[in-house]
Amino acid sequence: MSEPNPVEQYERLLAELQQIVERLERGELSLAEALHLYQRGAELAATCQQLLDMAELQVRQIADA
Repeated sequence: MSEPNPVEQYERLLAELQQIVERLERGELSLAEALHLYQRGAELAATCQQLLDMAELQVRQIADA
């Protein structure tokens, strides 16, 4: 199976991040679970930001062409 394109990857990661935020906001998790989800959320947010940065670079390159 091939790697998802950056747009698909971003959308998938963002959906997972949104689910994590919803679970954390409900406040029904143990501290250990909340910490684990928070860490995963931070990783997802960083990856999403990298994908957005790459997209922004592509837009700038297109605009400068």
